[in-house]
Amino acid sequence: MNQILIAEDNPRISSFLETGLQAHGFTTAIVATGSEAINVADSKIFDLLILDIGLPDLDGFDVLRNLRGRGETLPIIVLTARDTVDDTVAGLEGGADDYITKPFRFEELLARVRVQMRNRHIPRQQEDTTLRVGDICLDLLTRQVWVGDNLVELSTREFILAEVFLRHPMQVLSREQLLNRIWGYDYDPGSNIVDVYVGHLRKKFGSNRIETVRGIGYRLRR
Repeated sequence: MNQILIAEDNPRISSFLETGLQAHGFTTAIVATGSEAINVADSKIFDLLILDIGLPDLDGFDVLRNLRGRGETLPIIVLTARDTVDDTVAGLEGGADDYITKPFRFEELLARVRVQMRNRHIPRQQEDTTLRVGDICLDLLTRQVWVGDNLVELSTREFILAEVFLRHPMQVLSREQLLNRIWGYDYDPGSNIVDVYVGHLRKKFGSNRIETVRGIGYRLRR
């Protein structure tokens, strides 16, 4: 299983990242300072580092310089609230493999993580690339979804929502969990967007496949 180190001092964002990544099959660890990020990265057990620029003690640029200066080849995705061209260039020239600006959608981060994993040529287990529950089959590499013998077209967010359900069959997932994992930590918690997209999946998977658990959320039946 691919292991990701998260270096982020904002507990809300680190929890959001950890929850979303674990829901998609990754193992995670969290550190909150630059010095911790350097020390833990030295363990060589991680496949990717998600690095916030605004860390206490050593900022993300210092961490980048330290790791790359010692020959560390671990893929690094930088998170930052700074969106100037100079900061982007500084991050990439400092050794970052990718750069994403806060606030961000989880689906964008997930896509960037998967690109870095592919570039690193980390072998994936079959269950990490193909998910199957009953007659629903989802292929993470080709982005294709089959219901029985029928190929079903899903939008990007429908696909991510379907993936979360298929990774947690028969588990009740709250609207808040789904909102955070798919639309982001900064999305309006009063939005009905989750209900709308569950409705889309019901039309494509069959109306009885996703069950409403009153007052809590939804559950995918086997």
